[in-house]
Amino acid sequence: MFIYYLQLGLRSLKRNPILTTLMIVGIGLGIGASMTTLTVMYLMGSDPIPWKSDKLHYVQLDNWNPDKPYDEDGRPPDQISYRDAMALMEAAKADKQTAMFKTLLMIQPENPEVKPFEAVIRANYADFFAMFEPPFAYGGAWDRQQDAEHARVIVLTHDTNEKLFGGQNSVGKTVRMNGEDYHVVGVLTAWPLRSRYYDLTLGAFSAFNDPDEFFIPFTTGIDLKQYPYGSTRCWKSRGDDWDALLQSECVWIQMWVQLDSPARLAEYTAFLDNYVQEQKKLGRFPRPLNNRLLNVTQWMRDQHVIPRDVEVQTWLAFAFLAVCLVNTIGLLLAKFTRKTGEVGVRRALGASRRDVFTQFLIESSMVGLSGGLLGLVLTSLGLFVVRTLYTRYQAVAALDGAMIAMTIVLAIAAALLAGLYPTWRACRVQPATQLKV
Repeated sequence: MFIYYLQLGLRSLKRNPILTTLMIVGIGLGIGASMTTLTVMYLMGSDPIPWKSDKLHYVQLDNWNPDKPYDEDGRPPDQISYRDAMALMEAAKADKQTAMFKTLLMIQPENPEVKPFEAVIRANYADFFAMFEPPFAYGGAWDRQQDAEHARVIVLTHDTNEKLFGGQNSVGKTVRMNGEDYHVVGVLTAWPLRSRYYDLTLGAFSAFNDPDEFFIPFTTGIDLKQYPYGSTRCWKSRGDDWDALLQSECVWIQMWVQLDSPARLAEYTAFLDNYVQEQKKLGRFPRPLNNRLLNVTQWMRDQHVIPRDVEVQTWLAFAFLAVCLVNTIGLLLAKFTRKTGEVGVRRALGASRRDVFTQFLIESSMVGLSGGLLGLVLTSLGLFVVRTLYTRYQAVAALDGAMIAMTIVLAIAAALLAGLYPTWRACRVQPATQLKV
């Protein structure tokens, strides 16, 4: 019977090409608009490292002003001081751990065809690479011994390796920065990050920036005495020189730890509490105990990775889809109302209300499937426009398998929802009233 109803639906749709086109285009436009914004929002907030996101935790300590909280809602600072970062690194209580910050250095390429340029450098510990798992094309990360030795080593990203060495294996070569040579120990492949979740101190503004261009040991970065590039916040005077910054209560270091089990998380939480209590005895941390260890997805929510305007646009797009469905209901109602005579004959010949309901519901599903296919095309076009206008959203403006499936399901569900009332009205037709002469 399904094939028979399918044939009836196709014939019905062909008999009213203009009406059919209006319904398909209406659903397609609604699906295209809603799925474009939903795809961007979904990929923005999706778990970037699902196999271990519950093991990676961002460290927050509240060393802020006793008279005024860091944030109105009572959250502690989103970074920690150098003093605290060094204390936590030296204690080494986590399974893996890294403190890190960014700075700017001048790159002086050996190739005379490449002009000197300023680049963002991330200074981090060796565990960074094991924790966040960037893929390597050549070589690998430096080790903890090189951290301790303040080694002049460097890891290049795919793009910087292309720029400096034409994409060749550059392991063993040198990169000159601020007049000093650094030996290349590893080169990353293109790192498919949807968001730079390991550095969200500027929230959504920084979440979708390009990956860092170079990575060097944290200890080496401190040796350079280059002021951090990014957010540095202080609640009291710190002095003007580098050493004063290191000894101050200013927060400018990001700290991540990997804790491989709930028991390890509980142990580390207790360690942080004890550490702060000991610091209180030394006159630091004047505010009430307010430590936090947020995992990756919690940290992303805390930092509002999904911009508010994207959320608003998504709701508006679904409101537009609702308007399209209301229009489709009207068109289907008009279409099915014109078929009351046909329905009356079928009922008189023995067709049940269930048969009529199934027939028209299948016809509505065909409209939805067609609208979904058109919606897929329009969604792809919409995402292309997003990638063109907002280059920083390149990684989150692309359809994946889940979104394609959702588009088709949403289109069919929308058409079925739109067809329920017109179909119910068609089923209420009394054969006797339609067979009167």
